[in-house]
Amino acid sequence: MKDETKSNPSILALIELKPADMMEAFCAEHPVTRDAAAREGIEVLLTSGARGLSGEEISEFPDLRLIAVNGVGTDAVDLDAAAARGIDVTTTPDVLSEAVAELALGLAISVRRRIGEGERLLRSGGWSNGQKPRLGQALTGCRAGILGYGRIGRALADMLRALGVDVIYHARKPHDDAPEAWRPDARTLAAESDVLFVTLSATPETRYIVDAPVLEALGSEGTLVNVARGSVVDSAALAAALHGGTLGSAALDVFEVEPVAPDGAADGLLRAPNTLFTPHIASATNEARRAMAQLVIANIDAYLAGSPLPSPVTPA
Repeated sequence: MKDETKSNPSILALIELKPADMMEAFCAEHPVTRDAAAREGIEVLLTSGARGLSGEEISEFPDLRLIAVNGVGTDAVDLDAAAARGIDVTTTPDVLSEAVAELALGLAISVRRRIGEGERLLRSGGWSNGQKPRLGQALTGCRAGILGYGRIGRALADMLRALGVDVIYHARKPHDDAPEAWRPDARTLAAESDVLFVTLSATPETRYIVDAPVLEALGSEGTLVNVARGSVVDSAALAAALHGGTLGSAALDVFEVEPVAPDGAADGLLRAPNTLFTPHIASATNEARRAMAQLVIANIDAYLAGSPLPSPVTPA
């Protein structure tokens, strides 16, 4: 962040803020361009956690001073390249935590209670023709493991406890203020859980943290729910576990390659039994997206005014 107040810097928007009225108001009050080829004079760049900004791209913007990420994930942003140039990076933490946790909870209930399967049975006429829906599994009374105990993980733990679900978690180290019990690694957590919720950040260290041994530990009655990033789960191992029956069920909102094509790399996973998939919509509520947009704009306005940034990314 610079000390002087910015007079009329240019802002490049690589993504659109939602709801649409937020983007309209933002463009009306700020010097925004959507020209992806613009480079000179661009001081602020608006992107998303999924879109990110690579180191090569960062090098193409000689005047860049702020990367404003609409989301909490920074795995697609080259933070080292930004830091080397003194470029600030901001995200939108907290305001989407409950929305993401809510979807994680909904996915767990839906896949274990076979809600999607039941709806398809009804719509296809199978129910009226005498087919019986298969029995599901309860969530209440289970033990849930939360892999990643940040803002989203804690919000999810609160929701699960309200349902009477016993919660344990894994993070890099125990949290002294956590009401839940800590487990030292992902495999131990999975072995002691009926449902494993994945909410941690995607980093080189967490790539494929949910691998074949973790899935085997979760077991043939266990459920995996991933609302983090696709890269933290070994998709090939997950597909094999589901097809082979060594894992009970899985519900995913995120994938290694997005968007997912039915005949693409995730085809084996999409054909796996006892699954439920959504297209990366965990934060996609009007309320969460509006709050995210407001925080994005607050960060940009703070930069323009030479004020402290509300939610900067701090170096690890």
